[in-house]
Amino acid sequence: MKAVIRAEDLGARVSKASPLQPKRTMEFALARLMTAAAPATPSCRFCNAALDRVMVDLGVTPLANSNPRPEEANDERKYPLICRVCPDCLLVQVDDSVPPGEIFSDYPYFSSYSAGWVAHAAHYCDDVMRRFSIGHDSFVVEIASNDGYLLQHFMARGVAVLGVEPAQNVAAAARAKGIATETAFFGLATAKRLAAAGRKADLMVANNVLAHAPETRDFVAGFAELLAPEGVATFEFPHLLNLIEKVQFDTIYHEHFFYLSYLSAERIMAAAGLRIFDVEELPTHGGSLRLFVCHASARHPVSARTAALRQRERDHALDRIAGYEGFAARVAETKRAFLEYLAEARRAGRKVAAYGAAAKGNTFLNVCGVTYPQIEAVYDLSTQKQGRLTPGSHIPILPPAQIAELKPDDILILPWNLADEITRALPEVRSWGGRFVVAVPAPRFL
Repeated sequence: MKAVIRAEDLGARVSKASPLQPKRTMEFALARLMTAAAPATPSCRFCNAALDRVMVDLGVTPLANSNPRPEEANDERKYPLICRVCPDCLLVQVDDSVPPGEIFSDYPYFSSYSAGWVAHAAHYCDDVMRRFSIGHDSFVVEIASNDGYLLQHFMARGVAVLGVEPAQNVAAAARAKGIATETAFFGLATAKRLAAAGRKADLMVANNVLAHAPETRDFVAGFAELLAPEGVATFEFPHLLNLIEKVQFDTIYHEHFFYLSYLSAERIMAAAGLRIFDVEELPTHGGSLRLFVCHASARHPVSARTAALRQRERDHALDRIAGYEGFAARVAETKRAFLEYLAEARRAGRKVAAYGAAAKGNTFLNVCGVTYPQIEAVYDLSTQKQGRLTPGSHIPILPPAQIAELKPDDILILPWNLADEITRALPEVRSWGGRFVVAVPAPRFL
């Protein structure tokens, strides 16, 4: 018989290990001292200018995609999370504080757990196969291919595919589906090794990975190396304009080294001899861009959408430093409003739980300083996370099947970009009068 995971049991195991708050306060102080001793002005990863403009300082937090076991809760490593904007090239980026291998070698995020994201990948496959005549004689390479959530759709249509995925655990899940997968960090050296096998890619896919590669020049140079002369590369990433306008500070975490506008992405591509010939605006991740990129010498015509988006970003001052000012104050207001909501809910005796142990939720909880039992549990479909704790806030992660045992009055949807999918999946919550809440940019009930 399968053991039931209970929030109170996980919480008790943490409490028994040692008192949390004193240790957490000491770690925070030590981390701040370390930060003070570090070089005050890092350099831009793209143009090497001095990064002397802080867009927002989110304090000292654990890795957003780490989920400790209860017995590991007091051994978490925490790192400064400071987001800066380059005064020269205007590339937004977080400080170097965590080696990439520490984040990505064993990764808890499996893309296939989101039915909406898998459907998004299937639609993409249909669209690009039709638009760019991808067929049985084509070769498709995805960078950061995760568990094969996207390449499985091409493979099912008889297209040769290859995934490149640095996390061994999720690469193994892709191979179990029969998807050829290289376990490697992608860059120029990896691209040269793959190209030496004699086949260039007709299509390269990079979903939510351009921001994850700290050596951005080397990373994009790999695409220029592996892409066929008339091949197409597509890049998807959350749009910086939405992050600023909608106060999406919870999308800032250590593994997201960059926060990209169209203007900054255009500079990065041009440095590698690539050009953007089309762009789509997508609803995913709170508002994303999909760039269509080719070699500068390729024949793909430039769409009018590129010029329109370039101008819209200029209209919002993303081409000058003024467009990045005032963000920290808006983050502080979002935090204040949420803590006020949470205090009122608890005064009224309402039980508050959360859904989705997502990285953005972990950033949000840590910045707000919320811990167990202020939020009594986080429910998540991923068996990789169940029975563990949210990083820093140490809230027990439970299977969604157990939500009716607690019958929370309010359920905070942490991955707010999946709010529709989550509310449809939990119709029983309404039966006991439960409410769904999102907190960014301000608390509201769905």
